[in-house]
Amino acid sequence: MLIVFAVVLVVSGALIAGAAWGIYGRLPDRLEGFLVAMAGGALLLSVTTELIEPSIDKSSVFHAMLGVAAGAIVFCGFDYLIDEKWGSNSGGGLLAAITLDGIPENLALGVALIGAGGLEVAALAGSILLSNLPEAAGGARSMASGGRSKARVMLLWAATAALLSVAAIAGNFLLAGVGEGTLAIIRCFAAGAVVASLATEVFPKAYKDDHYLSGIATALGVILAFVLGNLGG
Repeated sequence: MLIVFAVVLVVSGALIAGAAWGIYGRLPDRLEGFLVAMAGGALLLSVTTELIEPSIDKSSVFHAMLGVAAGAIVFCGFDYLIDEKWGSNSGGGLLAAITLDGIPENLALGVALIGAGGLEVAALAGSILLSNLPEAAGGARSMASGGRSKARVMLLWAATAALLSVAAIAGNFLLAGVGEGTLAIIRCFAAGAVVASLATEVFPKAYKDDHYLSGIATALGVILAFVLGNLGG
């Protein structure tokens, strides 16, 4: 029980910390781009090894394909609508990325925590944390610079963190008895949304801010996620 709340607190708390960093702090654009690319690389490997591969092993390729496709389609659809309403540079896209991939992602994280030790979920939780920090920072900064009050932006990101916390806790308590096929779709829906968000929101931002080193940073993120994943193995 304690490990569930600890992981949820760290992962969702990264959203609030990232939003505060984006609104009240400032890093050089190139450094921020480097960090975003590294987080994206870590998350790219983690969704493959911690969400898609286990789903195929425990269920089927069909369930994995169905979930990944659905997650990507839903994310891109909502991302398009948000860009049309708020504008592509408003921060709404990153908020959509975190929310749409975060809900099933945290449901899956909650399920992964059932009967597991902290190190066994280190790769997924650590990569989500690394991704949430710079994504929330970039999204919150864009929203604040777009004319919204800092307090309102912080409240929005805090509400998002609370929603994702509820999703992780619900996944741990309510989905323990769900069949592997359903869990596979949930995990892979999260993976599909993550991959779509990486392609449309995360890596383009990283390349724009630091196009010289973004490729190296992405590779470092992959290595970091691999190291985290092997801590529990």
